[in-house]
Amino acid sequence: MNTVRDEIMPLQSESDLITVRQAVRIWMVPEGFNILEQTKMVTAVSELARNAITYGGGGEARLQLLADAARRGIRVTIIDHGVGIEDITKAMVDGYSTGSGLGLGLGGSKRLVDEFNIWSEPGQGTRVEITRWKQ
Repeated sequence: MNTVRDEIMPLQSESDLITVRQAVRIWMVPEGFNILEQTKMVTAVSELARNAITYGGGGEARLQLLADAARRGIRVTIIDHGVGIEDITKAMVDGYSTGSGLGLGLGGSKRLVDEFNIWSEPGQGTRVEITRWKQ
């Protein structure tokens, strides 16, 4: 698999969240992703980035345009250096929230993408990597 394009963007504020969402859509359009595919990826990125800002104290988003043989994809990795997630399995269950949200962010994001990976350690922060392949 080759990385065709790679960019790291800050996630510290609401304006950073908007910038990352726009960048994801801008990257997907010329690759031929349809509006539904774009919306799913942008929604997942939005949820994860908001979590990083709200619960992780901010961080960064890494956008990567991928080429794997004949298919193209976009991978977004959201990284924060917050308190981390103590129980990832529990955090993935719909309805679970440590804040005032609906608790649909992680599980909902996973359902919107083709690949979902999460790593977290209490006190070390969280990294979530999502990928959507052109169908």
